[in-house]
Amino acid sequence: MQNVGGIDRAVRGVVGVGALAFGYFYGSYWGLLGLIPLTTAIFQFCPAYSIFKINSCQNRKLKT
Repeated sequence: MQNVGGIDRAVRGVVGVGALAFGYFYGSYWGLLGLIPLTTAIFQFCPAYSIFKINSCQNRKLKT
């Protein structure tokens, strides 16, 4: 099940790559925290979103 939409996914990808690059540049392991938003962007699933019942995906077609 997907709960991360297009713009949300793009922002997470940019933030994740940026954090990894920042950590690499400064030689810090804190940059590895960038794997969290990057992974959620790749798999289009965020466990925190499912807990709070948030869905940033566009509704393709509503069933009545």
